[in-house]
Amino acid sequence: MVLVDSSAWIEGLRRKGNLDVKLALEGLLDAFEAQICSPVRLEVLGGAGAPERTRLGRYFSVLPQRDCDRADWERAVALAWRLRDRGTSVPWMDVLIAAIALADDVRVYAVDQHFAAIAQVTGLRLYTPGHGGAFHPER
Repeated sequence: MVLVDSSAWIEGLRRKGNLDVKLALEGLLDAFEAQICSPVRLEVLGGAGAPERTRLGRYFSVLPQRDCDRADWERAVALAWRLRDRGTSVPWMDVLIAAIALADDVRVYAVDQHFAAIAQVTGLRLYTPGHGGAFHPER
């Protein structure tokens, strides 16, 4: 599974969004490899305009979702301290999403650089789509 960050969903769902991101999302969805977590759901649906909320809510309802529990929050706090101690500053929600991905040993697909910064410190595995957005399994 690949945990898809809100940055990829938002870019991929934009009418004039990046075609490579759109194709990568399509590849993950076609391979049944895309998953979300509750913080991503909040970021995407919380920022959605009124006309698109119902459609996006239905769309997300069929995807595997990883909910947060207390242990995830504790891992996120420890990760935030680790990042801060190394001079790495990223948004708190990205720290929580990364903590979930690390705990579940899944890759993250994101189009912002926050996760790359986290990966440099933690070994977080990032997803890179295959040619034309095709799903790219790990080897």
